[in-house]
This record gives sequence, structure tokens and C-alpha cells, in this order.
Amino acid sequence: MMLKFFFCPGSMTQNWTRLQAGTGYRNTLNCIFTMFKKEGVTGFFKGMSFPLASIAVYSSVVFGVFSNTQKFLIQYRYGDSNDSGTLSDLLLASTVSGVISVGLGSPVDLIKIRLQMQTEPFLKANLHWKPRPKDLCHPPMYRGPVHCMTSIIRKEGLVGLYRGASAMLLRDVPGYCLYFIPYAIINKWITPDDVRTSSPYSVCLSGGIAGAISWGTATPMDVIKSRLQADGVYSNKYKGVMDCICQSYEKEGFKVFFKGLTVNTIRGFPMSAAMFLGYELTLEILKGDETVTSH
Repeated sequence: MMLKFFFCPGSMTQNWTRLQAGTGYRNTLNCIFTMFKKEGVTGFFKGMSFPLASIAVYSSVVFGVFSNTQKFLIQYRYGDSNDSGTLSDLLLASTVSGVISVGLGSPVDLIKIRLQMQTEPFLKANLHWKPRPKDLCHPPMYRGPVHCMTSIIRKEGLVGLYRGASAMLLRDVPGYCLYFIPYAIINKWITPDDVRTSSPYSVCLSGGIAGAISWGTATPMDVIKSRLQADGVYSNKYKGVMDCICQSYEKEGFKVFFKGLTVNTIRGFPMSAAMFLGYELTLEILKGDETVTSH
């Protein structure tokens, strides 16, 4: 029963955040069992209500921006919406999607990570601080997503919701390029030339591989983003992206940038396979509606 919870998207996200921004975990399995022992099954789903409530809107906008940007570029350059476009079209559409994703996703990620990381022991988050009696039983700072958001706005202003956005931009722009481009290339490669529409199998396989590639390569900057966004729950250690990179490397070495690589890659495959399948099925439905309307 315990393993069933470990490999669902929510538990994967919680585990990966703790590995990257937390302290005291030797590896993925150690993080999983430590969390389960201390916090039970519910510990794997902390901070997930806000992302779950917004994931449909977020994904729809990102995929919609990619699709419409690509369509616009093809029509602008070639005047034919049925043309598959070029690699440069895919690159530009992916870049635009990455930029938009930061504007939408940064506040959601920040709130999720703050809620997850406030369960990290206060003293572990502040290893260089001399403990005071009241610090030994430090209560959670946030009561929930809404309280977390209002607390951040009250303390740091609206700009506080975009803490770590620069690191997220450095993660998402190349990340989405390595998401949509491999998908398009692999899907085209495994789909026979005489077949007009990709099969669900081709879509899932292409999407899964693209997701694993994207999340795997995004891990180093994802570590920095998670640390910057977790910073501030109890203290402020980092001045910016470069300071976070330097401090992390100085304390933990080069391996720190690959924390959560296994979790990222594993979760990237099924999650992206489902995403692309939903995306392609939606496009087919919309194309069918357009055909009916035109007749």
C-alpha cells in the first residue's frame, strides 16, 4: 500500500522538492522512507491542493500557446496551416511557451514549495544559527495555500510571488525546447509516412521520452529554483541565482545539481505521455469541429 502512494505524481513532486531543497537525505529511497516515518502518507501530498486546482489551466495555456504560436509562424511564413513547419518554428514556439509558463507557474510553484518545505525542521533549515528554546518547537509558518500567498504578499509584495522566477526561466525555456522538439521529431520518426494521424501508442511513447529528456536535463536549474523558492520559509540565505549556485556547489559539490534526477526522469515519462495524448486528442476534436463548421 505504501508503494502505491510513492509513485503517484503528488508524492513524486513532494519527494523531489525535499531532495533538492531539503537537508539530511542520502538518496531518493532514504527521502521516501524518512518522510513516511515522520509524516505518514499525508506527508507526500503536502502543498498539492493549489497545484492540482490550477494544473488544468496551466497546461491548457502552455500547450495552447505552443500550438497557436507554431500555427501563426507556419501561416505567416508559408501561408499553409497544414505544413509541419521547420525546426526554427518549433524552437520559437517552445521558447514562447517557456516564457509564458514562468508567468503562470512561478507563484504556484512558490506556494507549493513553501508549504512542503515548512515541514523541514527549523534547525535543519538554519544550520548556522544558535538555537533558542522557542526555535526547538517552531510551528508551521503557513496554515494553507491562501494563507501562504497572503503572507508572502504582505511580507514581500506581489514581486515576492515571483521569487526564483529567473531560475525558473532558465529552466523552462530550454526545458520546453527539449520537450516539444524531441516529441515532434520522435513522433514523426515512429509514425509511418502513409499515416496521417499518429496512433495513441506513438503519441504516448514520444511524449514520455520527450518528458524524460526535458525533466532530466532541467534538473540542475530545477535544484536552484527549488532552493531559491524554499528560501524564506524561516530565513534568507541566497541573494540570487548565482549566489545560490555558488553556495550550493561550495557546500555540497557538483553532485548537488543532480539531486532529484531519478525522480524527475521517472515522473517525466508517464506525466508527459498523458499530457501529449490529451493534447493530440483535443487537437483532433477541434479539427473535426472546424471541418463540420466549414461544411
